[in-house]
Amino acid sequence: MATTADIKNGLVINYNNDLFQIVEFLHVKPGKGPAFVRTKLRNLTTGRVIDNTFNSGVAIYPVRVERRTFQFLYKDETGFNFMDNETFDQITLDGKLVEGADLMKEGQNVEILINTETEAPLTLELPPFVELEVTYAEPGIRGDTANSPKKPVEVETGAKIMVPLFIEQGEKIRIDTRTYDYVERVK
Repeated sequence: MATTADIKNGLVINYNNDLFQIVEFLHVKPGKGPAFVRTKLRNLTTGRVIDNTFNSGVAIYPVRVERRTFQFLYKDETGFNFMDNETFDQITLDGKLVEGADLMKEGQNVEILINTETEAPLTLELPPFVELEVTYAEPGIRGDTANSPKKPVEVETGAKIMVPLFIEQGEKIRIDTRTYDYVERVK
C-alpha cells in the first residue's frame, strides 16, 4: 500500500477494482483547504482516459508490473502475435490492447507491460519513433508552398501520414508514434 505522495507517471494502480495507469498528475496546494492530487488515469482494459482527484495522503494500491521486450511476429484473425526476446515464448494480444497497430511492421521490437502477479499482458508501447518506407505518394503541386502545405502518403504498414510536399514514393521517413507526425527523412 502506498499514498498519493508515491504517485508518478506510468505507475499502475488498482482503482475501483480495475487496473489504471497514471498518464499525468499534479499536486495542488490551494491557499485555502487541504491539498489534493489531480490525475489522468488510463484504464488498461478499455483504454479510456479519465480524470480523477485524490485527496492528499489517501491510500493507493500499486500493482507490480514489468516491461518486457517482445518482437512483433504477425497479425491473424486471433490478434497480434509477439515473441518474448528472452524466453522465446509467444503470446497473442487482442486488437484493443494494441495502440498504433498500423505503425507496427513484422520483426519490430515493442515493450509490453506485464502484470507480475498474473503474468497477464496489460498494454503495448511502441518505440517513440519508427522508420517506415513510403509506398504511395501523390506528386506535390509545384508552387503550392504557402502555409507549409502537407500531403497524405501511405507507408509500408498501411498507415496514412501527412508529410511535406517534397516526400516521394520509395523514401524512408521517421514517424512519431505518439502523434502520427512526420519527423524527418531517413537515409
